[in-house]
Amino acid sequence: MTNYCAFSKDHLCPKWMDYELTRYELEEADQLCHSNWIEIQHLREYIYRLQAVLTENRIEIPSEY
Repeated sequence: MTNYCAFSKDHLCPKWMDYELTRYELEEADQLCHSNWIEIQHLREYIYRLQAVLTENRIEIPSEY
């Protein structure tokens, strides 16, 4: 997409700002999702280690909080 429009007086695309904002928001969402996924993976590894310690010490793992 370009910021040129042959049908407007100033030749600027009226949808350009929407396009730019949407593109920026998608990039930001992608970065946030990636960071969140990394954090989720670390937390899952932590949970698995804690469960292993509980199991080794014959402590029952609660099924619900």
